[in-house]
Amino acid sequence: MQRTLMNHLTSPACLALVVWLVLMLVPPVDAAKVRVKDICSFQNKSETDLIGFGLIIGLDGTGDGNGTQFTTQSLVNMMERMGLTVDAKKVKVKNVAAVMVTARISSNQTVGSYFDITVSSVGDANSLQGGTLLMTPLSAPNGTVYASCQGPISIGGFNVQVDESNRIVNNYTLVGRVPGGGKIITALPKTEFNDREVVLSLLDPDFTTAHRIAERINIVYGLTAYPVDAGSVRIDIPDSLSHPVTKMKFMSDVGQLRVVPDNIARVVINEKTGTIVAGKHVTIEPVAIAHGTITVDIRSTPVISQPEPFSGGETIVTQDAQISVNNEAARVTHLKGSVYLSDIAKALNKIGATPRDIIAIFQALKQAGALRAELVIL
Repeated sequence: MQRTLMNHLTSPACLALVVWLVLMLVPPVDAAKVRVKDICSFQNKSETDLIGFGLIIGLDGTGDGNGTQFTTQSLVNMMERMGLTVDAKKVKVKNVAAVMVTARISSNQTVGSYFDITVSSVGDANSLQGGTLLMTPLSAPNGTVYASCQGPISIGGFNVQVDESNRIVNNYTLVGRVPGGGKIITALPKTEFNDREVVLSLLDPDFTTAHRIAERINIVYGLTAYPVDAGSVRIDIPDSLSHPVTKMKFMSDVGQLRVVPDNIARVVINEKTGTIVAGKHVTIEPVAIAHGTITVDIRSTPVISQPEPFSGGETIVTQDAQISVNNEAARVTHLKGSVYLSDIAKALNKIGATPRDIIAIFQALKQAGALRAELVIL
């Protein structure tokens, strides 16, 4: 009887069943899991956007023109505050550019904390490459100054111009960042902290992720977490952890718990740099794509009309324009319903699509209803 039972347990069908049960019981690989603190923030903080007007100096002749009055006036005002009297009509600002500075801070940041800022040209500058932002106050919408900023600009590109007709531009050079360039001088007011509960706020709201976070916390600490909505999870602090020291330890341990987050299908496009990032859940319905290029070539040849000697005439130079249009034949490919980005990339590579072309194709796919993903354009 025992031998018969052993033979039955070691049969191929039974071994396959045992292997299947083991695989079902083994938890997924931790490589796909992330810490709760990396996808959530404790909702005992407030945030505010900051804005300021500043000047960037040290540009190599790529700054604002003399017709940009607010740049000239700002530079003159700054000089006068430093004790220098200058004539606004004689000031040249080709090495200076006026910019708007934007940033965001939270109440968890204290006085002296540093943060990144973004600068954007508001004049007619050609490039912010190599410039340095002068000290600029940053204020909230209510007018309160919370921070100041300064530092060298990073634009991630370059703009080289020899003359009006010879110019090389890489990426967008009129918007840049100053990593760690902002410094808080007045902290935001702290929000009231509830001693009996903590609310986790998801950075990317998702019902599935909120449910998984609450489930993971309840497995470790008991029935204490409840998903309120797609963007928040409420945690009731047990009486045994109500002491401030143990409560901080409890919140720290919750942040270290690992879960597998879920996210929606999304395609992010940055038209300034031609960057395209697509998530793993992006799918495309069966569709046919035709893509072609129209190239217009305009060439101008100078024609010189020389008068006869001693005729008293003038030499006249005219331009003989030659225009040619090259309409490239459309390349058509049929894209089957795909769930793998590699298949999408192969199909677009077949028609020789460049990053700029792919941006236009994704936009057209979204309008046609064939792109099953959220399209985000930066």
